[in-house]
Amino acid sequence: MGRVLRVGLLVVAGVVTVGALGGGFYAQAPAAAPSGPWMAVTPVNDAPNPYSTIEGYAKLPEGRTWGSTSAVEIDKDGKSFWVAERCQVNSCWDRAKGEMSPLNTVFKFDATGKMVASFGQGMFVFPHGIHVDRDGNIWVTDGNSNLPARAPGSAADAPLPAMPAKVVGHQVVKFSPEGKVLLTLGQPGGNPPGAEPKDPASFFAPNDVITYPNGDILVAEGHGGPNSRLIKFDKTGKFLMQFGKKGTGLEGEFDQPHGLAFDSKGRLFVADRANNRIQVLDAATFKTLDTWYQFSRLSGIFIDKNDVIYGADSESGSVNPAHGKWLRGIRIGSAKDGKVIAFIPDPSNTDATAKGTLAAEGVAADANGVIYGAEVGPRKLQRYVKK
Repeated sequence: MGRVLRVGLLVVAGVVTVGALGGGFYAQAPAAAPSGPWMAVTPVNDAPNPYSTIEGYAKLPEGRTWGSTSAVEIDKDGKSFWVAERCQVNSCWDRAKGEMSPLNTVFKFDATGKMVASFGQGMFVFPHGIHVDRDGNIWVTDGNSNLPARAPGSAADAPLPAMPAKVVGHQVVKFSPEGKVLLTLGQPGGNPPGAEPKDPASFFAPNDVITYPNGDILVAEGHGGPNSRLIKFDKTGKFLMQFGKKGTGLEGEFDQPHGLAFDSKGRLFVADRANNRIQVLDAATFKTLDTWYQFSRLSGIFIDKNDVIYGADSESGSVNPAHGKWLRGIRIGSAKDGKVIAFIPDPSNTDATAKGTLAAEGVAADANGVIYGAEVGPRKLQRYVKK
């Protein structure tokens, strides 16, 4: 499929940053007069929905309830699945108490929804992205930290809270399937916020991680602040290079690169969320090969072995009013030609006043085509099966 309306530069599409919150993400507010190529694309809202929704399929331990989750991935066996969850709420760090949650954050469920493994207690503040590599190892990104931060609305010179006994956050951790830590990328607490990283091999708000066939590692960073880049490491964790900056250009610029996926040709698909597009890149050079707008404003992206692409839009309208003509939900199509063939809508699309991150933010599909959607605002893991 040819590049869609490759004209002009895409102006920041409906959001502006207004300050750091909690040492990690940035609050967002509507921007004036959004413009750009995506505005000329007819919203893809009318594809059929051939799926039934199954709630409550994955069973947590007795007494444990779901918190926010944006991270779901399929196990190496093609049918079990992994979820990283935020300790029953939306953060594993209680800033009011200055305490880490005692709960595990990473879970494995078998194909029946039974939990068969869990780990990660005290290791993550804001588990955000998850990846299972070819050897079955699990990678999790942490998008925030427990470093002292002033509460929203506080004066710029307000006293900071005390430093935690152990700094956690803004890292990427590789686990064995049994939960043994095999590799950690980035310094605890990460880089200070800014367009240029203090340490190119560390992070500020890493969103997602993926591994190349040769074991090299790629991390996508930037969640509303001035930083947006891709960071590449070799399989041992040695820093190799960084690429990109925040912007709207079609070459080397991103605004919230929120999800990563490879297709069968080895092309890299980047869910460039705040630019309302997918950037299709050469995985070695990062040269832009194509730009797609028809999958909407993607938070999550997954491509299966048959090059079926699953894209999760959790923000159109509710977080990003400028993109409100596009309905939130999961769009399914082809990574070969870019055609959207199915759409699972967010049930809350009927409420025009709904706000916040809704519907699936993370998405994955097993070997049988069963889809899992990880939801932040509703605090659910949804299962979708063919009718």
